[in-house]
Amino acid sequence: MPQQDIFPTLTDKELLTLCIYGEARGEPPVGKLAVAHVILNRAANPCWWGDSVKSVILKHRQFSCFNEDDVNRSAMLLMAKTGMYDPACLAVALLAIEGHTTDPTKGATHYHAIGIAPAWSAKMKRTAKINRHVFYQEGE
Repeated sequence: MPQQDIFPTLTDKELLTLCIYGEARGEPPVGKLAVAHVILNRAANPCWWGDSVKSVILKHRQFSCFNEDDVNRSAMLLMAKTGMYDPACLAVALLAIEGHTTDPTKGATHYHAIGIAPAWSAKMKRTAKINRHVFYQEGE
């Protein structure tokens, strides 16, 4: 199976774990949880992102860790192939996907790392700053 085809075969839980790893592995648990909730918030309000965790995560160029040129991709592929997921990211993913957590982002559907200012952020309402990420929702 080509490498690029493995991600669509994974479950929501596996993809959420990988996305948390790729986007927030260096964050404290609340930072990991915040990334998980952005994905859950998008799936709950499909708009143009998709109506499931899988479709939201795999939407083209939405989460940089899934981009072909991202440095995290090879580690994520290895985890997916072996089933050996990062325990901290897996724990957060399970708790979030099973509804056992509160959203620390206050409904955010977007985020970026501190130190950058994407053009889209000027049109958004900032909802939280958690460690090294800033979170937003649509509307000013």
